[in-house]
Amino acid sequence: MHTTPTQAVVLAGGQGTRLRPYTDDRPKPMVEIPGTGTPIIGHQLSWLAAEGVTDAVVSCGHLAEVLQEWLSTADLPLKVTTVVETEPLGRGGGLKYAAGRLPAPDQPWYATNGDIWTRFSLREMAAFHAERDALATLALARPRIPWGAVETDTFGNITDFIEAPPSPFLINAGVYVFAAAFTELLPDLGDHERTTFPRLARERRLAGFPLPHGAYWRAIDTAKDLTEAAKELAAQKS
Repeated sequence: MHTTPTQAVVLAGGQGTRLRPYTDDRPKPMVEIPGTGTPIIGHQLSWLAAEGVTDAVVSCGHLAEVLQEWLSTADLPLKVTTVVETEPLGRGGGLKYAAGRLPAPDQPWYATNGDIWTRFSLREMAAFHAERDALATLALARPRIPWGAVETDTFGNITDFIEAPPSPFLINAGVYVFAAAFTELLPDLGDHERTTFPRLARERRLAGFPLPHGAYWRAIDTAKDLTEAAKELAAQKS
């Protein structure tokens, strides 16, 4: 019987330069999704709690005090601890530093990037991770290409136009399940996606969980993403 994680790390230190002016006075995860009155991180913490997470460690960096203040006053559905990197440790180092504050270091844990808005079953992903005996499992998304595509036949005649087709490639969706033993494999300083992940891939200990069909996923990188997220939310409600 595998253990479903009840603890998570949220990486919320990003500057979000492409989201200016929204991020002039707040870190990226504190940007509100229009029409909800709730910042991105609020939606994430609600989702994590609904998936059985009782303890979250939020790793802050840029404008950490804005995030900490919101967390201290918000009515949150789980226990939240914050850590602040005094100097940039890189993505892997930041993950390791935050994981040091998890309440159960001998248990598996989730991690998520603080700038994505998604809904799918984390419990299913944890079961997938356990079945493969992986040290780390990445959620994989198939985003839509932001341009229209053109199809041609072998002669060069255009046969069709496709608006915003799905990408032929799967991408790292920024949501993870980690075994307890994964933490010590992270670098103290630097990027785990260039060090730890490739090593685990070579050892066949890194799994990829494709997001289920119909799962909602969006990375919030630009003002256009915020507008699209609000539109999608309105469509879901109606």
